[in-house]
Amino acid sequence: MSLNRPHSDIENGGVAPVRAIRGAFLDFVADPFFTHEADAVRYHQDGLLVINETGHIQAFGDYATIADRYGDIPTQLYRDRLIMPGFIDTHIHFPQIGMMAAYGEQLLEWLNKYTFPTERKFQDPDYARDMADKFLDELLRNGTTTALVFAAVFPQSVDAFFEAAQARNLRMIAGKVMMDRHAPDYLRDTAESAYTETKALIEKWHKKERLLYAVTPRFAVTSSPAQLQKAGQLLTEYPDVYLHTHLSENINEVAFVQDLFPECDGYLDTYDQAGLVKDKSIFAHGVQLTDQEFQRLSAAGAAIAFCPTSNLFLGSGLFKIEQAKARENPVKLGLGTDVGAGTSFSILQTANEAYKVAQLRQQKLSPFKALFLATLGGARALSLDHQLGSFDPGKEADFIVLHPQATPLMALRNPEPTAKTVAALADLTFSLVIMGDDRTVEATYIMGEKSWG
Repeated sequence: MSLNRPHSDIENGGVAPVRAIRGAFLDFVADPFFTHEADAVRYHQDGLLVINETGHIQAFGDYATIADRYGDIPTQLYRDRLIMPGFIDTHIHFPQIGMMAAYGEQLLEWLNKYTFPTERKFQDPDYARDMADKFLDELLRNGTTTALVFAAVFPQSVDAFFEAAQARNLRMIAGKVMMDRHAPDYLRDTAESAYTETKALIEKWHKKERLLYAVTPRFAVTSSPAQLQKAGQLLTEYPDVYLHTHLSENINEVAFVQDLFPECDGYLDTYDQAGLVKDKSIFAHGVQLTDQEFQRLSAAGAAIAFCPTSNLFLGSGLFKIEQAKARENPVKLGLGTDVGAGTSFSILQTANEAYKVAQLRQQKLSPFKALFLATLGGARALSLDHQLGSFDPGKEADFIVLHPQATPLMALRNPEPTAKTVAALADLTFSLVIMGDDRTVEATYIMGEKSWG
């Protein structure tokens, strides 16, 4: 099979030809938390990924097995690299890109001191567009191809984000923050205006090309019961949109919510009574969840975005991975960077911190489990596993090329950049989880087209 220039350079009247990628491939066919890891992993040391004209996966398998059917199509060869499905970030804040590394506070103080003044800037559409470009470029540079994203309270911030995502042909989910109390006047909407503005944004953007909408009350502290009811009304009127909010992140936050909602049986119940706990509901953090709340999330089919760099940075606590992934009452789980409380756009660095959280809880998070959460697990958390997260034919061809020897120290650690056995693959991928970052991502492909690298 011939090695051609990258297919993004090939012009065919605006329609990409059938083309292929050859190299070492890793993805998942089952959840390694519940399946023997060797059975959950799919690895081809010399594999072939065939992409059709629409940017979907046409065929995938061992090169020697399927090459005879595709030997004459343009092919990009990646030697000594590891190719994986694109990373999926299940919780991140687009307006907070400029305020990472804000010193010294825990959640509620951090919001008032740093976050709210920063988000005020997104009232300016030009500023929002500039930040959207920077934000999405940073995601792609770090190998993140899909994210569930908070915008700001201003509808123009949502427009700016979706316009930039549409220009890059990205599968993104986002929504306008709903926030009508316990915030500065310049960031507050009302229950009615949040409903009206969100409804208009859903009509404008949901399912437009690869874009999806999430109804986004910031959290129970900043949304009145009336506003949460309006959010529930939107989910009833548009049952295929998402719900994205925060839940049980910080001990003081949980206590504040209990004071604000004395009639509710815990934090999750503030959302449940408004009809917000559903199978397309994603709750960020969940550090302080009770056993009963884990059970309720499992029964509803809702998901948690585990954000370890943020939880450690703000001192929020150690998430109970083992309880979320228990055989009894399992909860869908993905990784979230939670920028800007999160300290890196890199899902690899996020997985690094997730491993340490598990260690501090006397648990083990294997590299395969961590990378499952970053790919197919994240897709399942977002109810997108029929479209994303693995190399199954028919799925959208969003994938990344990882360089196991990207730095001198990684080259020393990984003298053999590809693995011949599952055990060797586990060792190699663990080094990527612990030592990897944006430098490890050599290329990012969106619908089969190279978008970064």
